[in-house]
Amino acid sequence: MLEVGTKAPDFTLPDQNGEMHSLSDYRGKKIILYFYPRDNTAGCTKQACGFSERYPQFVEKGVEVLGVSKDSVASHKKFEEKHGLAFTLLSDTELEVIKAYDVWKEKKNYGKVSMGVLRTTYLIDENGVIIRAMDKVKAADNPQQMLDEV
Repeated sequence: MLEVGTKAPDFTLPDQNGEMHSLSDYRGKKIILYFYPRDNTAGCTKQACGFSERYPQFVEKGVEVLGVSKDSVASHKKFEEKHGLAFTLLSDTELEVIKAYDVWKEKKNYGKVSMGVLRTTYLIDENGVIIRAMDKVKAADNPQQMLDEV
């Protein structure tokens, strides 16, 4: 996980509509950049729907929400449409940003070891500096925690 106080690595990734987004595009706004394992799984859906339900409150506070996973643009589009998500999902199929933010980790599931995205949330300030970093995030609680944080 990246340390609080460090500059957040810039990136350029496609969203669920295929439009490109860079972290530097959001300079001047606080960003919640959260990494999640996979579209349409129980925990990831709870987390995404939680951020979507609270999205107007984040916007009111001048905060943008960006979700990142290794799923494809097409997968993100289906996920967005199925759940009516109000914020931007970014596709990192090459794992470049996932690795840059140090969230590609060894995971154990039912005794099986594999590599995957560790659910992690970063709060980045208006100047691109990480001001909060949370790993081992509880999917259902994370959106409210972050709303309380900002």
